[in-house]
Amino acid sequence: MNPQLTAIQNKIYEIRGQRVMLDFDLAALYQVETRTLKQAVRRNIEHFPEDFMLRLTSDEANYLIVTGRSQNVISPDYNIGSTEMFAFTEEGVAMLSGILRSKVAVDINIAIMRAFVAMRNYIMTTTTMTAELAEIRAKLALLERNDEDNTEAVNDLSEDMRKELDNIYEAIAALSVKVPQARKPRRAIGYKTGEEE
Repeated sequence: MNPQLTAIQNKIYEIRGQRVMLDFDLAALYQVETRTLKQAVRRNIEHFPEDFMLRLTSDEANYLIVTGRSQNVISPDYNIGSTEMFAFTEEGVAMLSGILRSKVAVDINIAIMRAFVAMRNYIMTTTTMTAELAEIRAKLALLERNDEDNTEAVNDLSEDMRKELDNIYEAIAALSVKVPQARKPRRAIGYKTGEEE
């Protein structure tokens, strides 16, 4: 991946459910001072409605600074200062290049737009993959349940067959154990001779 694109993506944060870039990161990318960028924004505030630019609370700003420092994205000696911090959405970043009007701003803005698009594509791809994985997991669970049901049915059938075989063996054993009853000798049929009496 393009190193410039990766560097820009590392400066995109999520605040209030929106992906944004912070004013001091944008100022560094546009090669202007942060106060210069903020002055240009204040002079053209009508270009930055609430969905283009967020004014961060001090808690949000401090959280982002701490998070950025821990991820080595924000310099440890960075000082927020007493002024409010701005966070620009993708649309706000696009608007910035129009008010800064420099060749660097235009070039950097193009790179930033590519970074936002790459992130959106990545999120869409991972969301699709996650949905597909969930579907595969559900199918696998269903197959496992079916396999368990089949195994149980085979076991039930095997047990029924064992019982039947046991009954057959018991019947055979009963027949073979049966002692023949003593029978009276049969009278001979036919003429009797004197010797037989």
